[in-house]
Amino acid sequence: MKIAMVGSGYVGLVSGACFADFGHDVVCIDKDERKIAALHDGVMPIYEPGLDNLVATNVEAGRLSFSTDLAEAIKGAQAIFIAVGTPSRRGDGHADLTFVHQVAREVGENLAGEAVIVTKSTVPVGTGDEVERIIRDTGTPHRFAVVSNPEFLREGAAIGDFKRPDRIVIGAEDEFGQEIMREVYRPLFLNESPILFTSRRTSELIKYAANAFLATKITFINEMADLCEKVGANVQDVSRGIGMDNRIGSKFLHAGPGYGGSCFPKDTLALLKTAEDFDSPTRIVEAVVKVNDSRKRAMGRKVLDALGGADAARGKKAALLGLTFKPNTDDMRDSPSIAIAQTLSDSGVKVAAFDPEGMEVAKPLMPDVAMHEDPYSAIKGADVVVIVTEWNEFRALDLGRVRELANEPVLVDLRNIYSADDVRARGFKYVSVGRL
Repeated sequence: MKIAMVGSGYVGLVSGACFADFGHDVVCIDKDERKIAALHDGVMPIYEPGLDNLVATNVEAGRLSFSTDLAEAIKGAQAIFIAVGTPSRRGDGHADLTFVHQVAREVGENLAGEAVIVTKSTVPVGTGDEVERIIRDTGTPHRFAVVSNPEFLREGAAIGDFKRPDRIVIGAEDEFGQEIMREVYRPLFLNESPILFTSRRTSELIKYAANAFLATKITFINEMADLCEKVGANVQDVSRGIGMDNRIGSKFLHAGPGYGGSCFPKDTLALLKTAEDFDSPTRIVEAVVKVNDSRKRAMGRKVLDALGGADAARGKKAALLGLTFKPNTDDMRDSPSIAIAQTLSDSGVKVAAFDPEGMEVAKPLMPDVAMHEDPYSAIKGADVVVIVTEWNEFRALDLGRVRELANEPVLVDLRNIYSADDVRARGFKYVSVGRL
């Protein structure tokens, strides 16, 4: 089957490469000529483990190609995926559907045969209806169906998530759409990956509901961590204790500096806007957004406290280890490190940082932060070392070397990756989250 993937960013490129690996003929389309030229040269626009090899293998096999010409690229495609960005709209937090609507119009104007148009982008409820209207208004004579097929890819583990999914959700309004999508996902169906067929609007809401629920779990355990610090409990044991309940589960119960990334912040805001539009308040999600926003700055204040308070911290140096919102990605969108660094800088603290993959993306977002080539050069002369992102290389730091290089032996572990007893036994002042 020929598949056209409109949008060659994170979702489009990963999805396109994986579909090609299944044996489909895939062309990834993007208007960014530099991005497409780079892909032709084997240069990935994002960091995702294993993606460069997956792309190279399928390009070499002739199953994956790249183009800036949508009209030509969609010819003969039975499935045309829309995988463009839907960022939060300024002012009201609603998903900006400008790119989705542009693609729908261009697809309709250039449709050369019957096809299923699939919204892979995360879109509010009712977007599929609008996409169908836009295509129909172009006057295309060809049979088409509009289907919703949300993605559930975790950055840093996207290829595995695509090939071994928990579920595949498909929102289709007719048999034609279902039939084509069955063929698209036939390799996974043979592997018994569960496929859930729903109405289009239900499918669109599933994506937002899933992300809002996971964001709620993260925010809940972060508030429990604050309570643990007040009452003398251990949040990691609390997490284990409640996570052993099958009704709750252990995932997304790790206390930290708050959620970030490309999905949770914008999707919770978009869900709130949808709920407002339909006069159906989502008070829990409202609270989640507010708590998470305030938490990031609170983590900056936690570092200031470790330096002796805001007044004493002025003129001191903090070394931030990890800048991306999670490991194994270069994604800096809404990363807690941004608010933490800003809080420290606002208090007169000099900030140095190291991240294995995110520093080029971080530089324009953190103009006052000195970027370093390795963790130890960032730590040199620091009055506090802060673990912000749990990259594997930070889990086994040479603490003896850290103590020699740092001005003061103070470690603030915002991801709880170290044993408090072990670190304190080496002469450090150790501060973690939800633990004494």
